[in-house]
This record gives sequence, structure tokens and C-alpha cells, in this order.
Amino acid sequence: MATQIDKEACREAYNQVRDDNTETSWAAFKYEGSTIVPAGQGTDYEDFKKLCTDDGRLFGFVRFTTGDAMSKRAKFTLITWIGEHVSGLQRAKISTDKTLVKDVVQNFAKEFMISDPRELEEEYLCSELKKAGGANYDAQAE
Repeated sequence: MATQIDKEACREAYNQVRDDNTETSWAAFKYEGSTIVPAGQGTDYEDFKKLCTDDGRLFGFVRFTTGDAMSKRAKFTLITWIGEHVSGLQRAKISTDKTLVKDVVQNFAKEFMISDPRELEEEYLCSELKKAGGANYDAQAE
């Protein structure tokens, strides 16, 4: 059966993360049968990381505050999590299913495909977002 996505529910979760007037900093999307649905949202990135299990696969839309001494700004990332114990067929399918998620999650600075929990560390992701962000004035502040 072809994978589908609950666009309305997923878009609502996505918009909560994008909204500067909310504290929501992440939204996760999981498989429920053959449909991608919201798996949760929250304000603590550690809670998102707990959803990334060895046998799970999910998508995450996360807001990080990045920048340098001159300016701070919100940066968004799309994370595709594939646990170490996910079967080969499910691994292959997630790449095509990601296009459904990208129909909803359209604005992000960088995309990550992660299987190693160490790559979920906030410091690593923020450093990658900083590299993707262009000008860096940190050196002038020292």
C-alpha cells in the first residue's frame, strides 16, 4: 500500500514550530500503518531525541537558535531519523516517503539523514546550521 500523509494535522504541527509566538521548537512525524502522522511536538529538544529509537523511523522539524555575537536567529532543520534496526526495505522506502513530508515541511535551512544517535546532538546540528548560514562574525567578537 502506498504511503500517505495526514497533511492537515502535519501542517498544523509544522506551523506551531514556525510560529514565533509559541514556545514549540520541534514537531515529529511518524508512521501509523501506511500513513505519516504527527508523533508529538514540544519545547525541549531532548524530548524529540527520545523518540529516535533504534527500531524507529521518523521525520522531525526542529527550530534552533543560531547566529553569532552580531545576530541571533531561528534556523529550521528537517531531520530524517532511521534507527539502526530498521529493515532494508523500510530504509529504502523512507527516501521516497520524504517527498510527502516535504510537501508540508517546506522551509528549512538544512536537511539531515541520521542513524547515529551522536549526530542528534544539538551542538553538532547547530554547528552544521551555522556553516550553512553564511557570514560568521564570531571571530570579531574575541
